[in-house]
Amino acid sequence: MLVNLLSTKSFSPPLSTMVIFWQRITPCDVVLNGNDEILMLGFEQVLGTGEGVLSMEFSGALNEQLKGLYKCTYVDKGVRKNMAVTQFEALQARLCFPCWDEPALKATFKITLDLPSELIALSNMPINDEKINGNVKTVYFEESPKMSTYLVAIAVGLFDHIEETTADGIKVGVYCPVGKSDEGKFALEVAVKSLDIFTRYFSMPYPLPKLDMVAVPEFFGGGMENYGLIIYRENEMLYTDSRSTAARKQRLTIVVAHEVAHQWFGNLVTMEWWTHLWLNEGFATWISYMATDVMFPEWEIWTQFLQEINGGLRLDAQEKSHPIEMEIQHGHEVDEAFDAIGYKKGSAVIRMLQEYIGDEIFQKSLSFYIRRYAWSNARTEDLWSVLSEVTGIQVNSMMDSWTKQKGYPVISVKSKDHILEFEQSQFLLSGFHGDGQWIVPITLCFGSYDRIKSFLLESKSENLDASELFPTSDEKNEDEYGEASWIKVNIGQSGFYRVKYGDELDARLRKAIEKGFVSVTDKYGILDDKYALCVACEQSLSSLLLLMDVYRKESDYIILSKLIDVCYNVLEVLRDAIPELTNALKEIFINILLCSAKKLGWESTPGESHLTGLMRGEVFMALAAFDHAQTHEQAMHRFQSFLDDRSTELLSPDTKRAAYIAVMRNANTSRDGFESLLKVYREADAVQEKEHVLRTMASTPSPDILVEVLNFFISKEVRDQDIVYGLPGISLEGHEIAWWWMKENWNFIINKYNGGLLTHFIRDIISPFCSNEKADEVEEFFESRVTSSFAMNLKQSIEQVRIKARLVESIKQERQPLQDLLKQLVCKG
Repeated sequence: MLVNLLSTKSFSPPLSTMVIFWQRITPCDVVLNGNDEILMLGFEQVLGTGEGVLSMEFSGALNEQLKGLYKCTYVDKGVRKNMAVTQFEALQARLCFPCWDEPALKATFKITLDLPSELIALSNMPINDEKINGNVKTVYFEESPKMSTYLVAIAVGLFDHIEETTADGIKVGVYCPVGKSDEGKFALEVAVKSLDIFTRYFSMPYPLPKLDMVAVPEFFGGGMENYGLIIYRENEMLYTDSRSTAARKQRLTIVVAHEVAHQWFGNLVTMEWWTHLWLNEGFATWISYMATDVMFPEWEIWTQFLQEINGGLRLDAQEKSHPIEMEIQHGHEVDEAFDAIGYKKGSAVIRMLQEYIGDEIFQKSLSFYIRRYAWSNARTEDLWSVLSEVTGIQVNSMMDSWTKQKGYPVISVKSKDHILEFEQSQFLLSGFHGDGQWIVPITLCFGSYDRIKSFLLESKSENLDASELFPTSDEKNEDEYGEASWIKVNIGQSGFYRVKYGDELDARLRKAIEKGFVSVTDKYGILDDKYALCVACEQSLSSLLLLMDVYRKESDYIILSKLIDVCYNVLEVLRDAIPELTNALKEIFINILLCSAKKLGWESTPGESHLTGLMRGEVFMALAAFDHAQTHEQAMHRFQSFLDDRSTELLSPDTKRAAYIAVMRNANTSRDGFESLLKVYREADAVQEKEHVLRTMASTPSPDILVEVLNFFISKEVRDQDIVYGLPGISLEGHEIAWWWMKENWNFIINKYNGGLLTHFIRDIISPFCSNEKADEVEEFFESRVTSSFAMNLKQSIEQVRIKARLVESIKQERQPLQDLLKQLVCKG
């Protein structure tokens, strides 16, 4: 662990003096270590013990790299203007001022700003005083309580402002672009409600006198939890019914709740070092879903939390994964720790522990933990210690297996004479066998959710006598695989593990799904596990397609969303494995979705549910991506109506992306649609509209147009931060040309984008490949170009390519049975 971390990049060597016992001492030696960002001061005499004041003069740069104290631009009444904003997490406070830039070294901060008198200045604390001298005003902020340097913040610019006061007297302010204060009302409502929820949950009031939230035009992340001044990129905080999708409304709610939760978990109690980052991010992710469920129970958000878990399961099934407690030896390694392991797996194991301990005692434990470590720092062991103390359970012995080692188990389950055989082994998509072992909370039900059993699997294998839980002969259907004889392990998907059933149990479970006996969350989990086992070549693609066919009439959002996700991924691999079957597979996937599409329609109906809006957007986007002719026809018609009248009701925010995909899928025959979509982007004054366009432009199958699109993404017309919207949308046909384009432009890309944004180029352009030859080519290209900022992401992306290459070979081995099955499913319609 490093101390005395000071930047050499953004301020000039300081002039320093040390005042000790009222004696002023000037250093005789000043050394800057550029690699470790450490300033060393040498004095001619030994400094005495006791308090002293280190005083220095320094200068810093207002950079344009979205970190430290940086400049971003915005347009006010047609005039381009500048704004100053900070982003200090993880190691960027030192880019603004010299400091001991580590989370454990908390201090109080008293900030004074000089700025043009017409601008608004914001910081962590309320304004204490203002003085105006001509065109410049000096703003003095109140001194902050103790906090880590990465939470210090300022924002200076022109804003419109709305505010509310909570029942506890906390002023909550929302600062929006000029003229857009109405678009901040929903975020303000969510923030006020979140403060109340967390105050009650933690039995600890919000500790500052105010909480401001500001939307800025250029920002690397979605939001940053600076104490008392949360900063968001605009489209994560602004909302309007006429322009925002149901998905955006939900995302905004979760993001705002996440950042407000950090005011307790992260700001009041801070991780001791970046190894324990998950204490911040895993908990904020988990509790943001809890708060969202309180505010909007009709959204069934805990069911959608399964998608959050899935992101962690995917990454953690790779050999190049890492433990939740990722050892950070050098500060420069921190950026790559902000990934699905800390956020998604972290939140998933918290939920698993909550389910095991129980809601009430878990809440009591967290409240005790917050009070004990308030204004201080904590390690993972400190949390386990509190939980053990309150519950009487040795939590650390169980949870160390989940946080200190990478990976997770697959639980193999077989049945023999009412004896269930459980065996755990590390699940790896590569097919290799890891040596990990976990203490696993197992839950299972027998033929009904009224017959439930739970236990801890603490060894490699264990047998369970379930005679009393199996249905009696009177309850059984005469069919051996009858209605009452199925078993589902990991009820509600609360455990962070996969389940692999023996053939007999698998057949029974599929029958139970057909009969409608299995819950929505468990149907999701069964499909997700089956897909993962297929990718790992432990089960066949044919068995996966047969299970997907059982889901043909599903109408629940979370199931349809999972089906669509699997459809995309299977198509990606089949194009390489057996390309001549691609069209048949598309037809099957289209047939699976058409039933829902007909029920949903393109236009919303009064009073329809939030989940219906989510479903409509995803179903029609998938049909457009799969080149369904009638969907394209409808989409092009509605897009033309939108071009004629931007306020038309024929194209809602939820269906715009589907229409835009259809436009770009047809751009290989006509450029008109592409040019029209560019015009929509250039004329849009709403960030939501620009995001819709960016997410869909790369879906074209045309190589020439795709190159134009990619060049547009890195042009001055698109903000650097927004590259994260465009790259994931690259079409299946476009991956090869995108790889060529990235190689041609690599020097430009690496100079333009910082480490965090670079990972999106790596992940979105490389990981879709499906051959070992391509993996070799990528390794060769980056052999002399890789840097520490994206090294881990590069290794993970190459591993994904090799995993899919293995799956391609497996699929080739089942060519004939797969071909026969596809014919059968196509005829089924």
